[in-house]
Amino acid sequence: MNNLLNIVTPAQAEATALKSDYGLENHGLANLRVAYWNLPTEALYEEITFRKEAKIARQGPIVANTGKHTARSANDKFVVRESTTEDKIWWGQYNRPMSPDKFNDLYNRLQGFLQGRDVFVQDCYAGADPNYRMPIRMITELAWHSHFVRNMFILPKTNEEYRRHVPDFTVICAPSFKGIPQIDGTGSNTFIALNFAQKLCIIGNTAYAGEIKKSIFTILNYLLPLDGVMPMHCSANIGKDGDAAIFFGLSGTGKTTLSADPNRGLIGDDEHGWSDEGVFNFEGGCYAKVIQLSPTAEPQIYATTRMFGTILENVPYDPVTRSIDLDDESITENTRASYPLELIGNAVPEKLGGHPKNIILLTCDASGVMPPIAKLTHDQAMYQFISGYTSKIAGTEVGLGKEPEMTFSACFGGPFMVHHPYFYADLLKRKILRYGANCWLVNTGWIGGPYGIGKRISIKYTRALLNAALNGQLLNVEYKCDPVFGFQVPQSCGEVPVSVLNPGESWNNKDDYAKRYKELAARFIENFKKFEEGCPPEVVAAGPKR
Repeated sequence: MNNLLNIVTPAQAEATALKSDYGLENHGLANLRVAYWNLPTEALYEEITFRKEAKIARQGPIVANTGKHTARSANDKFVVRESTTEDKIWWGQYNRPMSPDKFNDLYNRLQGFLQGRDVFVQDCYAGADPNYRMPIRMITELAWHSHFVRNMFILPKTNEEYRRHVPDFTVICAPSFKGIPQIDGTGSNTFIALNFAQKLCIIGNTAYAGEIKKSIFTILNYLLPLDGVMPMHCSANIGKDGDAAIFFGLSGTGKTTLSADPNRGLIGDDEHGWSDEGVFNFEGGCYAKVIQLSPTAEPQIYATTRMFGTILENVPYDPVTRSIDLDDESITENTRASYPLELIGNAVPEKLGGHPKNIILLTCDASGVMPPIAKLTHDQAMYQFISGYTSKIAGTEVGLGKEPEMTFSACFGGPFMVHHPYFYADLLKRKILRYGANCWLVNTGWIGGPYGIGKRISIKYTRALLNAALNGQLLNVEYKCDPVFGFQVPQSCGEVPVSVLNPGESWNNKDDYAKRYKELAARFIENFKKFEEGCPPEVVAAGPKR
């Protein structure tokens, strides 16, 4: 906020009460009007409403509008190319190089832009495991972004911890600051620029809070594998007997919904690490899609949309009654709720679990041909993991239309992967073999035909199949080898119909089904060609056959 009249704001008197001794001058930030350090949620509510950044909806959640950007700007992410890291980075579509000079010039302008303005600082951690926890600092132009950070990351517990906090990485987010493509070499006015040498990420011209969250994930995706820790775009939960499960998947495949099982403890909904001690959450909160959220199918997540502390991103509401409408997609289909993990009743407080007993690879197949669940060999799991097949659901990235779009996103999170995909796949395979996990492919997409003809698989059936996999029931049924992909498809599972277990049974025209399935296999084979070099032959051979 550019407070030209120097108006005293609600929390200004407490702005430095939780200030770190490691000040903002260490980041080259000077001549700020006020820096608000580590304000609690209640104080941020006051600042948010005072600054008219967002509204308070019925029962207490904040409703924020992100403006032009209602999704990630994957094409506007850059990584500074410098000598200490350039030989380790997977340069290309997702890791576009930026020169150190361009980055420094851009940052210098951002430093000048922030002079005379208010900023909000949150000192926190990424990583629930103390052995791999990274101190981070988030400096934001908006108060509601500071609130988002408090929801999403792990907070210090004492005033002394705040005072002694020294960040290993810093993110600065200034939505009203624009890059200049002609000067900065960016593709637009929007940028997300990572500099591993300076341990700094700067974000401009986007208020979509997911950019803050995913920047930290990208940073951990680079650093943790170098210490033998597998970073994963996955949710995780744990059963009453201590059996952990992880759910890989892109946005819209059901990671958050399926892991929020009232009969299992929730470790986390989106980003985790797998070390030699087990699984640990990177975050302290959840960032769930809430479009058409159901109080019966997703009761725990639905309840958070009516709670104090939750941030609802781009969710329409009635300004008179302050009632929200989760079915309204007039702003975007990518409506989101950010809330602390503690708002989920069965959340695991420590955010830690043992080694996974089951690994679920989630896909949303809009072509309607893949089975709802299949058991994978280790090599098939690597092939599917590297491929990262799904259908992008409208709204999750800038530029998506109404219809789902077939995509392959390496490691189920290509935009956030910094090393080559096989680097992650090899690390994952070694852990699977060492700790003996079962691997499953679960399709949450369409049956009876492609999108527009068939219908999406019932979450009731998906949950029944998952429960059978997690409790071991599916290990003792008859299987059929899929003729195209070679994985094993169970032929029975409780009350789940055979026509669901074998999608071809639900198509009216079996020839159309076979044709679509072969077309999908061809897309897999074509996509995997770019990964064949460096992949062992047994992984390449684990793909579909024409």
